[in-house]
Amino acid sequence: MKNILVTGGAGYVGSHVIVSLLEQGYGAVSVDNFYNSSPKVYQRLRELTGKDFIDIEADVCDEAKMKEVMAKHDLWAVIHCAGYKAVPESVSKPLEYYQNNLGTTFSLCNAMRQTGVTRFVFSSSATVYGEPQFLPYTEEHPTGNCTNPYGMSKVMNERILTDMAAANPDWGVVLLRYFNPIGAHPSGRIGDAPGGIPNNIMPYILKVANGLLPVLPIAGDDYDTPDGTGLRDYLHISDLAEGHVAALRYLEDFTGSEAVNLGTGQSVSVRELIRGIEKTSGKTLPTEIKSRRPGDIAEARADVSKAKRLFGWETKKTLEEMCADAWRWASQNPQGYEGE
Repeated sequence: MKNILVTGGAGYVGSHVIVSLLEQGYGAVSVDNFYNSSPKVYQRLRELTGKDFIDIEADVCDEAKMKEVMAKHDLWAVIHCAGYKAVPESVSKPLEYYQNNLGTTFSLCNAMRQTGVTRFVFSSSATVYGEPQFLPYTEEHPTGNCTNPYGMSKVMNERILTDMAAANPDWGVVLLRYFNPIGAHPSGRIGDAPGGIPNNIMPYILKVANGLLPVLPIAGDDYDTPDGTGLRDYLHISDLAEGHVAALRYLEDFTGSEAVNLGTGQSVSVRELIRGIEKTSGKTLPTEIKSRRPGDIAEARADVSKAKRLFGWETKKTLEEMCADAWRWASQNPQGYEGE
């Protein structure tokens, strides 16, 4: 059985990745410092899968600790999900974002070199593309025209990992450029649980639906789109998690580096997303039109043909399923993991 290190394994993406790994016969070793997550997720993961795994509380920037973990648990690959991810916060705290998001990668790469681990899957983001020169975004679209430190930290990490793969011919690296993951595990036991005021649209919608926030702000309704609101490529978190396992299978025989989009290839507006939650929750959500946010674009949509060609991966879940699973999670866990 191959053991996989999942950084940020108690987080939204990492926890769903662990489910997919365990269900498909991999061993999982989770490292998380709980900066923006809860250790309570681990017991739920064990209940969901009926399987055990290793969980370690540590900062991924701690290179000595990462070396110790890799050596002790005979790891085959790293899936790097840990990182700061709030775009507005990155603008006000650029140094912290660069220090953490790059520091974790430096730490992991150094530990890998010292322990002989040669496979790496990186949680990148469609934010690396910036303002679209064409749509849908293919992996050949220029990157680096980002409007915030969060996006630039992803671009820099991609370059570091691409250079490491070029310098180490036995390494295999996959850069997964996520579009907009939403939803939750169908059981309603794990999901997105950001602290404070959410920075992403779906957690904000769900908090309004639960009555925890009074009104849903819509950042601009004057875009050149069918209903005036921004269009994004939303994919179910479980499909995204399956994409990571598909990347691992690809790395069985691959060396070098590849950037691969993960999305549906379809775009959905903010208003469509709101209607989806209203339908599944039976509630009408109060909204308020606000001005556009700096750096926001009218549409972001993935060309997903490369993921299908290389990995045999494509999304399975519909928007209706994304909304139903998101609402099941939020209605059963209105305070996230802290409600227990």
